[in-house]
Amino acid sequence: MIVRIVTEGQYRLAGQHLDKLNDYDNRIVEAVAGDKPAEYSSLLAEMMAFVRKNGAPVPTEEFVASDVIMPPGDTTFEEAKKLFVGAGIVPG
Repeated sequence: MIVRIVTEGQYRLAGQHLDKLNDYDNRIVEAVAGDKPAEYSSLLAEMMAFVRKNGAPVPTEEFVASDVIMPPGDTTFEEAKKLFVGAGIVPG
């Protein structure tokens, strides 16, 4: 699967990591819905670190569609309220 971190790039992530990625997403949605900005920030940083650690960067000259799109790491809690709703992160 291809995961895009906006403003950073794309990562090729093995399907075996999908459950963990979904877990992070669900926990972020709960943190935003529960008005917990510190928890949101921590979880977003963890999820991005997870993708970077377990994914392989897609070369910039390779054009592939993203399966998942994550917001930039500096997305504020107020901005997240508009992005992380219902089903979670914006699908690719």
